[in-house]
Amino acid sequence: MKTEKEKMLAGELYDALDRQLVIERQRARTLLKRLNDSPEDEQQERFRILQALFNSETDAYIQPPFFCDYGTNIALGQKVFFNFNCVVLDVAPVRIGDHVLFGPAVQVYTATHPMNALERRRGLESGQPVVIGADVWIGGGAIICPGITIGARSVIGAGSVVTRDIPEDAFAAGNPCRVIRSLATQP
Repeated sequence: MKTEKEKMLAGELYDALDRQLVIERQRARTLLKRLNDSPEDEQQERFRILQALFNSETDAYIQPPFFCDYGTNIALGQKVFFNFNCVVLDVAPVRIGDHVLFGPAVQVYTATHPMNALERRRGLESGQPVVIGADVWIGGGAIICPGITIGARSVIGAGSVVTRDIPEDAFAAGNPCRVIRSLATQP
């Protein structure tokens, strides 16, 4: 029988109030409080906190405040930058490529709830992974919905709500977000 965490990571319905998941979220909250309260001139301490939060080495620069559910479900490439007030709900894997830039108040959601009201009433939820390719720039206030893939080198306009996959080398914007034009270099 699968644990609630195994169900969560597999994208199945799970109980978010499971003891193990509560403990892991509390660990993340403690680390996030330390990060968010840290002075600007303590970059080495911030890197140590981020390594503990993500359970891997990182050279990401995250401008506090920053919020996530677990941290351990977020895989960061090199030189990732998060501006102020970003949120990553990482109940499913979030993979972020190298040199990705997040504007202020960007929100990345993997968490979702059942459409069926009876299942929601039982407290069940699920998640779908999010993948963001290398060299992507996501403008301030954008929302990335569960299950989305954003292709490498794309740009998401500020305030966009990304509800479907975005191909590589595209400028996309709006609510719902749609491709406006190609950014591919012509030979």
